[in-house]
Amino acid sequence: MRTYLLNAVWLLLLLSLACKEAPNETRSTATLPVYKDVPYFQDYSIKYMSNNEDLELYSAYMDRNKLIQIASSKGVLRTHDGQFLYPGILMQDKTYRPLTDKNITAMTLYEDQFIYLDDKAVLSNAWAGTLYLKHDLPKASLFSAGRDFSFLISDGSALQYVSKNNKGWKGEVANDLVISIEFDNKKSIYYILGKKSVTAFDPNKQSQTKIVEGENFTSLAIMNANLIIGTLDGYLEVASATGKKISETHKDLPWTEITCIENIDGNLWFGSTKGAFMLKEDGKYNYYYGKRWLPGNMVRHISKANDGSILILTDDGLGQIVFEEMTLFDKAQYFEKQVRHRHIRLGFNSTLVDLDNGNIDSGRLSDSDNDGLWTTMYLAGQAFRYSVTKSEEALQNCMEAMDAMERLFDINPVPGFPSRSYERSGYIERLGDPERWQHTDDPEWDWKSTTSSDEAIGHIFAYGVMAELMDNELKDRAIVLIDTLMSHIVKNDLYLVDFDGKPTTWGRWNPEYVNERPKMVGDRKINASNIVAMLQTAYHFTGKEKYKEKAFDLMENHGYLDNLMWPMKDVAMAPDDADDWSKMLSESWNHSDDEMYFLGYWGLYRYAFNDTLKTKFKESIIDHWEIERPEKEGAWNIMTALTGTQEFDLEEAAWYLREHPMDLVTWDIMNSHRKDITFIEPNFREQTLTEVLPPDERRVQRHNGNMFRLDKVGNDGGEEYSAGDIWLLPYWMGRYLGIISEPMVE
Repeated sequence: MRTYLLNAVWLLLLLSLACKEAPNETRSTATLPVYKDVPYFQDYSIKYMSNNEDLELYSAYMDRNKLIQIASSKGVLRTHDGQFLYPGILMQDKTYRPLTDKNITAMTLYEDQFIYLDDKAVLSNAWAGTLYLKHDLPKASLFSAGRDFSFLISDGSALQYVSKNNKGWKGEVANDLVISIEFDNKKSIYYILGKKSVTAFDPNKQSQTKIVEGENFTSLAIMNANLIIGTLDGYLEVASATGKKISETHKDLPWTEITCIENIDGNLWFGSTKGAFMLKEDGKYNYYYGKRWLPGNMVRHISKANDGSILILTDDGLGQIVFEEMTLFDKAQYFEKQVRHRHIRLGFNSTLVDLDNGNIDSGRLSDSDNDGLWTTMYLAGQAFRYSVTKSEEALQNCMEAMDAMERLFDINPVPGFPSRSYERSGYIERLGDPERWQHTDDPEWDWKSTTSSDEAIGHIFAYGVMAELMDNELKDRAIVLIDTLMSHIVKNDLYLVDFDGKPTTWGRWNPEYVNERPKMVGDRKINASNIVAMLQTAYHFTGKEKYKEKAFDLMENHGYLDNLMWPMKDVAMAPDDADDWSKMLSESWNHSDDEMYFLGYWGLYRYAFNDTLKTKFKESIIDHWEIERPEKEGAWNIMTALTGTQEFDLEEAAWYLREHPMDLVTWDIMNSHRKDITFIEPNFREQTLTEVLPPDERRVQRHNGNMFRLDKVGNDGGEEYSAGDIWLLPYWMGRYLGIISEPMVE
C-alpha cells in the first residue's frame, strides 16, 4: 500500500493542476469578531491527602512565608510535596520540637503569622516568640484574633478575652453552645456564633449583646456590615447593627448543608457537606466538587492563602485552588505537552486508562474504536497550528500522526479500507471487543475491523484541512488518502466494505439504506450531509469527475440535498409504524452525530461545488448551530465561523476554552443534587437544564458527549483524556480562522 501511495502522489498533482477547482474559501478576518487573548485567571487544584482515617482536620492557613499548616486532632500538620496532578500529603510538622509537645487545639493568623491555641495559652513563634497569653480554659478549642494582640477564646461553653493589656475577661453565652468566633475589624467587635444564636462582644466595654436567634446555625462570616449565617439548610443575611433579617434564607445553592463560610476579598466562599462554592457577582456559583478539586467533599474550613490561592480543608485532606494568570495560548502550550507526554500511542491520539486513583504515571495507553477519529481531530488541530505559527514541532506532530493514519490503510488486506486501530499481536483476548480484531500477514501485528462513518468523516475532514493548508509532502500524502478512501466508498456502492466482503454496520451512505429511514430520523440527514461533504472534498483535491458525478446524482436523483437541508428542529423520533432500526436510531438525540455533522461542514461548505450550493449549505449549518447554541460547545461555535456569519457565539466559544478544566482525569462528578440550577422536563435532546454548566463543573468529555449530562459515577479517577481533540482542535481552528487573536499582554 505504501508504494502505491507514494507513486500516486505525482499523478494526483497533475490531475489537480489540470482540473478547474471550485472557489477556495480563504481566511477572512476583516469582518468577523475576534476574541482578544488577554490574560485571565485559570483555576486548578493542588491536593494534599491525609491518608489517616482517625485524623480530624480543623483548619488550614498559609503564613507570610508561604508555609501551609493545618490544625488537627494530632497536632500541627504541614503539607509535603504536591503539585498539579501529583497530590502531596499532610504530615506532622516537626520543624519546631517544643511545639510538638504542646496540646495545640486550634490555630489562626494574625498579621499573616501563625497563632496557636493550646490548653494553657495563646502563643506564636513569630515576634521572637514573645506572644504568650495565658488563659484559664484547659479545654479551649476556639479562638479569634482581634486588635493589638487580643483574642477571644472558648471551650464551647465558657468565654475568655485575653490581651497584653488585659488580665482576662470571662463570661459565657446563655442557653447556647459556642461553635465559632469571628472578629469585625471595622467595628472592633467579636461575633460569637452558637447553634441557635449570634452574640456580639465589645472588648472595650467588655459586654455582650444578643444579635439574632434561630436554629441549626453552623457557620458565620461578616460581609458589608452584615452577618452571613450558615445553617443546615442554606444561609441567611442579618444586619449586624439591628439583628433584622435582610432576606429570606438563601437555598438556591449548589448544596444547602453549610459547614463554613468565609469572606475572601469581598467574595463569599461556602463549605458544605458536598463540596465548596463561591458566590459570583452575577449571582451564580463557582462549584468545586469531587477529586478534580478536593480530596473529599466534606469541607471543614476555607481560608485565603498568602499567594492568592484558596485553601479548602476537607475530611480527607487539603485542596489548594490556585488561580494562575494565563492566556489561551499559554493554556494551549500546557495541553500540547500533555498530549505529547502521555497520549501518543503508535502515533495515535489516545486515552490513558487503568489509572490508580488519578495517578497519571500508573496508567496505560489504550486502543479505541475511534483511534482514527480522535487522531484526525488532533491532526487537523496541529495542521491549523502549523498554518498559523509554522511551528516545526506542529509539523513533526502531523508527520507522526499521518504515519499512523496511513498505516490504518496499509495494515489490513482490503484496498482503501481504513482499520479502526492496530496493535502488536498477542493482546486480542486482553483488548476490548476481541471479536473485532483480525490477524495480519505479519505475525507481530493485529488490526481492528468494522470501521464506521465516524472514522470516515474524521479522515476526510483532517485530510482536507491538510491538503488545503500544508505546503510540503503532507499535502500530497493527504490527497492520496482522500482518493484512497473515497475510491473504496464509491467503488463499493457507497459502503465501507470490510474484510468479510460485507458492509460495516455504520459505514453506509447508499440511498437504499439512507432513504429507508423516515425523514425525521437523524441518520437520513447526517449520512446525506456527510457523503456530499466527502465527495466534494475528494473532487476538490483530485479533480476526478466520478466524485462530482456521484454527489450530483445523490442530490438530484436521490433527494440528498433535501435530506441534508431537513430542519434540525424537525429531527425527531421515528413514528410508530417505522421499522425497528429507525426506531432504535431515533430514541434520543445523537451527540456523536453532531460531531460528525460539524466535522463534515468543513468540506460541505468550504469545497462546495458552486455558490448556489454554498448558500444552501451555509443555511443548513447555521440551522444546526441554532439548535446547538444552548450547549455552548466551543468547537461547534468556532466551526460555524467558517461560513462567514457574524453571529456564532464567539464569547461562548472563548468561555468554553477558558472554563475547560486543565485536569482531564475522569473524576466522578455530581450535579443532580444542586439547588442553584433550573431543571426542565425530559426531552428528545436530553437537555436537563435551562443553562449548561461550565466545563470545569461537568465530567470530562469529548465533543460527542451530552454537555447537559449532570453526573458521572464509576471508575473514579480511572482515565485521563487527551486534550488533542477536546481542546486543541477548537483553539487552533479559532486561531486559523482569525477569530482568536494571538496572545496579548496588556
